[in-house]
Amino acid sequence: MISSAARITSRYQQHRHRHRHLPIATICRYSHRSFSSTAAATATTSSNSNTDTKNNDDVTTTTTTTTTNVHYPHMFTPLDLGPHIGSLPNRVIMGSMHTGLEGHSIPKLILPFLNAEDDHKDLTEMACYFAERAKGGCGLMVTGGVSPNKQGWVGPFAGKLSTETERDKHKVVTDMVHSIRIPTYSTTTNNTTATPTTEPGRICLQILHTGRYAYHPFAVSASNTKSPISPFKAKELSTSDVKSTIRDFAHCASLAKEAGYDGVEIMGSEGYLINQFLVSKTNQRTDEYGGSDNFGNRMRLAVEIVKETRKACGLDFIVIFRLSMLDLVKDGSSWEEIKVLAQAMEDAGVTIINTGIGWHEARIPTIATSVPRGAFSFVTKKLRDEKIVSVPLCATNRINAPSTVESILANGSADLISMARPFLADPDIVKKSREGRDQEINTCIACNQACLDHAFIGKTASCLVNPRACNETEIMIEPDSVSSDNKLNIGVVGSGPAGMAFTHTAATIGHHVTLFDKSDEIGGQFNMAKRVPGKEEFHETIRYFTVQLEKLRKEGKLDMQLGTEMSYSEMERRSGGDAVDRKIDTWIIATGVEPRVPDIPGLDHPNVLSYIDVLRNKAKVGHKVAVIGAGGIGFDVSEYLLHHDDVDDHDKKADEVDVDEFLENWGVDKNKSVMAGLLPEEDIQMTKPHREIVLMQRKKGKLGAGLGKTTGWIHRSTLLRSKQVEMIAEVSYDKIDANGHLHITIGKGDKKSTRVLEVDNIVLCAGQISKRVLEEAAVDSGGDLASKVFTIGGAYEAGELDAKRAIDMGTRLALRIKDDDVVPGKHAFQAGVGAEEKLYDTMMKLMR
Repeated sequence: MISSAARITSRYQQHRHRHRHLPIATICRYSHRSFSSTAAATATTSSNSNTDTKNNDDVTTTTTTTTTNVHYPHMFTPLDLGPHIGSLPNRVIMGSMHTGLEGHSIPKLILPFLNAEDDHKDLTEMACYFAERAKGGCGLMVTGGVSPNKQGWVGPFAGKLSTETERDKHKVVTDMVHSIRIPTYSTTTNNTTATPTTEPGRICLQILHTGRYAYHPFAVSASNTKSPISPFKAKELSTSDVKSTIRDFAHCASLAKEAGYDGVEIMGSEGYLINQFLVSKTNQRTDEYGGSDNFGNRMRLAVEIVKETRKACGLDFIVIFRLSMLDLVKDGSSWEEIKVLAQAMEDAGVTIINTGIGWHEARIPTIATSVPRGAFSFVTKKLRDEKIVSVPLCATNRINAPSTVESILANGSADLISMARPFLADPDIVKKSREGRDQEINTCIACNQACLDHAFIGKTASCLVNPRACNETEIMIEPDSVSSDNKLNIGVVGSGPAGMAFTHTAATIGHHVTLFDKSDEIGGQFNMAKRVPGKEEFHETIRYFTVQLEKLRKEGKLDMQLGTEMSYSEMERRSGGDAVDRKIDTWIIATGVEPRVPDIPGLDHPNVLSYIDVLRNKAKVGHKVAVIGAGGIGFDVSEYLLHHDDVDDHDKKADEVDVDEFLENWGVDKNKSVMAGLLPEEDIQMTKPHREIVLMQRKKGKLGAGLGKTTGWIHRSTLLRSKQVEMIAEVSYDKIDANGHLHITIGKGDKKSTRVLEVDNIVLCAGQISKRVLEEAAVDSGGDLASKVFTIGGAYEAGELDAKRAIDMGTRLALRIKDDDVVPGKHAFQAGVGAEEKLYDTMMKLMR
């Protein structure tokens, strides 16, 4: 029996055959295969423009020459989107991210009661955020999701574009972006005068209807269903409501064009409304927009939205469709259906098809740091190799380095690359790539801690490695901006995340910094984190700060004294008038943390190790291991021990992580031969674990409950799926006997039980305490030095080794260290609380 997808595929192929006599540009509308591998490798090629203009005896010759970038030729080859739109200067799109700067629709009557420090009603902050990325060389940017109506809100009163008042607020964004010119590899020459070519900065608005993912009681969907990631059950849209929603999308796009946007991206993936209509999992309708065996009906909503958008906005408007090519959920789309939808999108008028990977409820990681670079580009390549569409195809997900971008483009996997979070980490990533300054890129480590984890609680996004992200109007780091009479000589003790961030910022703006660390390398706790499988990207942060600090050292703004342990007496000497070296005006204590040692009899047994012994000192660990403490460090150590091979002690870098092994471990069908790309459980090939582990915590409840909101489940799943990790809560540690075995009691009262864990090693991950010896000595001395000592990072607050807080704190203090009101004890600053975050907190309290 022929499936509906097969019938539709055949119909589209017949359509193309009937119109084969037409020029290919007419059939495709937009030509995008603008270079071959041969042309891309050529240093200089002549273009098709050579015009002679005669006036008497004067002859003016105009020639356009296209050159290629010597560092990344494919990445910087312009992309022609047709005569109505023009060319993109390079192959990089800044993908959509919800940052919290997109504005909201909170009524004016409610705002005063929220008492927010930033109401985000004005979009100037959003404009500055995108302008900085445009200045960094990005050819096309896409905003965070904005709803076409209130039912599609991400949360209560979230960003929406359905009125002229809302339209007008966006003009500051588009005006600022359009004022910026992006260099391209074309040069126009008139006789002997060469003029480099530039393209205007471009920006598209993403239209996002959340459907059943909405975090509010007005949620709607294809059918009456409830998602596992929202507490609200969605109401089925009536047929007339569906048609109204289509009009809302087109109206939103029309308003976006009036606001100055160059196009829109229609979000059709990640499990949002359009995606919910596409699959039988969430679409049980029986009208013209449904049918379990009728994909033509199920894709009707997507097709009509694109058609009406193109009709409303004309040919000079970019329309991107984000197509879910790999749902990774049960009963998701088949590959035949994906091909049919791609063809339908092209025929409906899209300019670009962007790749969507995985629904938000999928239990396979798609963007977290444990996902190898470019792991999902294979699916975009598969569609491109089918040669059934001619519009540009864009690859996405965990692409964060120019070398990865170039590789994906060069092997024909895609025509464009979408990077989102890398632009949070470094707004100049494209510019630095263009100039061959790879080592200066502040690489996204895909931790999600300051971006996605913030977005899901209504908090303004930022970036762990770059706290300026989304705070561009507040955190301004201008080189040499400190006046000569305000310059300080600053001593920084400790080169972990907080110390590195403070040193970099303070020296950049004009202070002189002397950096001390007892280690002979910078990075602090990051040097342990980088050894954990799935955290290979942490190497990149250390590399970035190493390069930046070395530049500052060469400029005479920084002295580095590694391998030097600082004492309080030495601090006094260096701060005194008789100091032999440069006199230190202010001290920053960034000495970090040390392991908390629990009170357990027998703890001095040689089988007992700390996490520092394991991760930093590379102590040998036996086959059976008990891990005490199930916070972030306990999970990291467990994952390290599960996969670490004592025979091969090589620490992998991010580019060395095996993509195929990752896909096999998580049951992703690279051949797309099964529905939604999910392999049956019995076909999943797991890498053999190296150890058996018992992971324990004192607290009652789920282990890892305090891990990242968007990544905690990945850590738990990785350990549990290995079938070699036992997790036990509500544990009392009774003693360690002479054999090095751990005696524990589980539970309390009548339900408690005892066990003896006959293990080879016990690893302590029972938390940390701040190392504040130098600060305490300064306070105890009662001298002037006490007013000049500021503690930051883990030394200020241990927590869960919070690098996000540490880097943010170091950066902000460096900018304000000379302010009169900044004194020890009143030197911790953070971003203001926005109206959305206040509203989210209020809603959560009401729901409890």
